[in-house]
Amino acid sequence: MEDCIFCKIVKGDIPSKTIYEDDIVKVFLDVNPNTNGHMLVVPKKHITDFTEMDDETLTHIHHVIKDMKELIYDKLGAIGLKIVNNYGVEQLVKHYHVHLIPVYEEGSFEYKYADASKIDEVFEKLTK
Repeated sequence: MEDCIFCKIVKGDIPSKTIYEDDIVKVFLDVNPNTNGHMLVVPKKHITDFTEMDDETLTHIHHVIKDMKELIYDKLGAIGLKIVNNYGVEQLVKHYHVHLIPVYEEGSFEYKYADASKIDEVFEKLTK
């Protein structure tokens, strides 16, 4: 879809801090993170929501989520993970995506200071 921001990111028309990519999905850091390491898992094919998705793609996305959980725990020291998928009116970008939002110990540096200005630092930690 021409005006879809995620399709533009997948094509490389808009730069992203890509953490993982294969033939089916692209995983990149959210530019407006809820916490440090907040990332999005996006299928490369434009799919509006999970009801349109084939089972193979949906299963693959969940395998990638499991791998990203391990990366987030190992590299960023998260103690939990919120896995969020908005649907219907709650879905601001009408391209299926899953938010992976790390949870940190309350009071930790990562917990208190999550913001877009740290995206390069977080990217470096995740891709080292």
